[in-house]
Amino acid sequence: MTVSLYRVLSEKGEGGKLVAVFPNADGDLQARAAGAGAPLSVFVHSASVSEVSLRVFTPVKEKGSSDSAALAALTHLRPDLLDVAEVGMGGETWPAQLCGGEWLLRQGVPQVREVEANLSPIGLSAEPCWSSSLGRPNLVVEVADLAALDAFTPDAEVISLLGQTTGTTGLILFTMGGPGRADLSFRAFGPLRGFLEDAASSNMLACAVGVLGASNRLPADTNLLRAAQRMPGHPARLSVQFGPAEGGTEVWVGGGAVPLN
Repeated sequence: MTVSLYRVLSEKGEGGKLVAVFPNADGDLQARAAGAGAPLSVFVHSASVSEVSLRVFTPVKEKGSSDSAALAALTHLRPDLLDVAEVGMGGETWPAQLCGGEWLLRQGVPQVREVEANLSPIGLSAEPCWSSSLGRPNLVVEVADLAALDAFTPDAEVISLLGQTTGTTGLILFTMGGPGRADLSFRAFGPLRGFLEDAASSNMLACAVGVLGASNRLPADTNLLRAAQRMPGHPARLSVQFGPAEGGTEVWVGGGAVPLN
């Protein structure tokens, strides 16, 4: 069957992530992913009106789970789905809901605490810092403005050392506001997880939103946010829904998936 290509979480058609969606999971999936022409391929193993089972591959290995892949698959299957569904990937189940024409996946309730960290090795002064985790702890740092966020140049070795000294495996820099009426702008780094910078990370955005919740800085007149992820050359736009929950703030993250063929 024909593979469908989607650009997920893009900013006005640029950046985001390219995902190939296959309507079945027959044959040699790794070979099919290698020939798809996309960094991520998602195969629909099974689907009903409320449950979707997926397998996700890069061109060289099975990935397990990917929010971007799930968003592409849900968008592809939209005519056959209810407005709420459960997505199975990598042995886990992710609740999903349609909100304003975009699919959102439940990330959970981040565990947040304030921390102290010496940020001078990464070129930052004594900015506010938190540890925020949805299973993997991130050091979350608020920078002064968008210019400071965009000017940051990551160094894998230095970020890794900072993570080791703070007991975190990811680094999130954020600032309030942003282009195109964004409520929040951020960048996400994870050399200890095998990547220097992620172009579109739902999990790490949810951890940043958890920090805003713990700091009583989420808006009271809405439960929605728009976020701009600012990896140079790969802009992304993500949508957030949040609400109070036991132990903190429950966060759902998703966004648009645009078909390319």
